[in-house]
Amino acid sequence: MSTPYPFTALVGQEDLRLALLLNAVSPAVGGVLVRGEKGTAKSTAVRALSALMPEVDVVSGCRFSCDPDSPDPGCPDGPHAPGAFASRAARMVELPVGASEDRLVGALDIERALAEGVKAFEPGLLADAHRGILYVDEVNLLHDHLVDLLLDAAAMGASYVEREGVSVRHAARFLLVGTMNPEEGELRPQLLDRFGLTVEVAASREPDQRVEVVRRRLAYDDDPAGFAARWADEEAAVRARIVAARELLPSVRLGDGALRQIAATCAAFEVDGMRADIVMARTATALAAWAGRTDVLAEDVRQAALLALPHRRRRNPFDAPGLDEDKLDETLEEFGGQDGPGDDGNGDDDPDPGPGGGPGGQPEPDDAPQGDGDAAARPEAGEGGEPQPSGGAGEQSPARSAEPFRTKVLSVPGLGQGAAGRRSRARTEHGRTTGARRPRGALTKLHLAATVQAAAPHQRARGRSGPGLVVRRDDLRQASREGREGNLVLFVVDASGSMAARQRMSAVKGAVLSLLLDAYQRRDKVGLVTFRGAAADVALPPTSSVDAAAVRLESLPTGGRTPLAAGLLRAHEVLRVERLRDPARRPLVVVVTDGRATGGPEPVALATRAARLFAAEGTASVVVDCESGPVRLGLAGQLAGELGGTAVTLDELRADSIAGLVKDVQGSRRAA
Repeated sequence: MSTPYPFTALVGQEDLRLALLLNAVSPAVGGVLVRGEKGTAKSTAVRALSALMPEVDVVSGCRFSCDPDSPDPGCPDGPHAPGAFASRAARMVELPVGASEDRLVGALDIERALAEGVKAFEPGLLADAHRGILYVDEVNLLHDHLVDLLLDAAAMGASYVEREGVSVRHAARFLLVGTMNPEEGELRPQLLDRFGLTVEVAASREPDQRVEVVRRRLAYDDDPAGFAARWADEEAAVRARIVAARELLPSVRLGDGALRQIAATCAAFEVDGMRADIVMARTATALAAWAGRTDVLAEDVRQAALLALPHRRRRNPFDAPGLDEDKLDETLEEFGGQDGPGDDGNGDDDPDPGPGGGPGGQPEPDDAPQGDGDAAARPEAGEGGEPQPSGGAGEQSPARSAEPFRTKVLSVPGLGQGAAGRRSRARTEHGRTTGARRPRGALTKLHLAATVQAAAPHQRARGRSGPGLVVRRDDLRQASREGREGNLVLFVVDASGSMAARQRMSAVKGAVLSLLLDAYQRRDKVGLVTFRGAAADVALPPTSSVDAAAVRLESLPTGGRTPLAAGLLRAHEVLRVERLRDPARRPLVVVVTDGRATGGPEPVALATRAARLFAAEGTASVVVDCESGPVRLGLAGQLAGELGGTAVTLDELRADSIAGLVKDVQGSRRAA
């Protein structure tokens, strides 16, 4: 077994270390979501924490790590005889991004269940993590149905496996830690809310601190055991402090004054539901226990808010994380409690900072507008004329996007089999059952009726004599299911002079921003190609990070000629490369233009030939017609015909438009 990097040897990252330690003291806090750029010691910190966790006593031979003092009465390995127990280190179990549902929750032996009526159950990772740490690296890339199962188990403290009338339940209480790089995509807000605390981490810009990070890492890589031995005393001290805080935790008093501050803070920041209040209360209590106190101070409430609220304020991926600390301080001061020692609301007694920092010295959250949809203002009246140039001939300063709106569902026709999502019909592991087939590889979803039908004709030949059905592996049938998949939505945006009137470009950006929000909710990948002047650029290669696309869109300059053909050809090349990387994910091309083509030789003919490439390959496409004014040429509609797709106006794109709620992007294509 490799020697983990010592937790106390980490440099900086005070918020991250404090959040992990608070969950070690009180797992009821609800886990930690660690968000940050690559190379910021997220995984190192989580793995280092496992070495600090106190040992646990378990019932000997129990696969579900039951506590000998309080065994689970419903344990599948029970009932347990008293007295037999063993001590072992708390486990840290890693959940791979590509894990199956059976690997997470466990699997039933379907053959034995049908033939013998017994619950032959093989525990999964949730059972392994009971009374330890469950770590999910890149949790934002985990399939939604696995995240739902994971967070349900974390909330209920138990895992349930229900399959074809056979039910198994076992305890599953663990410290849940997820790490993610926001550049690779966001978690849905409702899933963010299920994590107790969240921490934003970034690499230090202080040279001395960076030097120390490199020095310690090189020393560890040269001699892991020796490096860990040099930090053994600090590790033992923190381990003992965790044990002491756990013992003190039941004695910590959360007074009415602190509760009023918690409720007022959650109300002031308009967080949804009551989970934030409960998490803040548990976090403030754990902070007091960690500091060795039995009373919760206002400073504990303040620190709990900084850890528990930022991710609960985000309504969409374009909202900037963080809290307004001035507003937080004003709220705490206004609702300061006066009902007992340590509850005076003045926060004079700072909690004892943990190893390497603790509650004090928090970095200022970046609460400045980031050019997202919420910060965007509508164009001012009378701004329809030519904007002022911002440098370079024919280039104009970027227009701010209009407010986003709810869009129609644009889907790819046919039946795909790409990654799970919420846009187009697909064959998936989850969804409604549409039929049965022989399993290819391991059986994951049993079709019971088809299995019984396959086994029934052979019962006499197999010598059946009892009530059980004699089932062979050849009889098993996999359920075929239909659900929804995520697609690659590639935006091809005209940024030429014909689109440059600020009111018009503002509306266009608002429409694309609305489509990006829709792509985020439907778990799509997105890409952005822009064309203007003499060429087209890949402003954003296909990614799961729709907020990155929004940032590129917001800063998009306009002006120059309209090289429509160049934009289409560049988009075609992007799709060609992406098919090699992810062949199962079907593309949806969204061309945002007025249909004009003025760049290069024979621009109209070249654009027509480029569009026919998409039609020949059957690529789903939609043209968002941005043409305005009393006289319309209908060029966008002609382009849609050449692409083999359909055209919608900006007004028709809205979900509440009279044109209807759903439009298939190839619904108007005539049958061949």
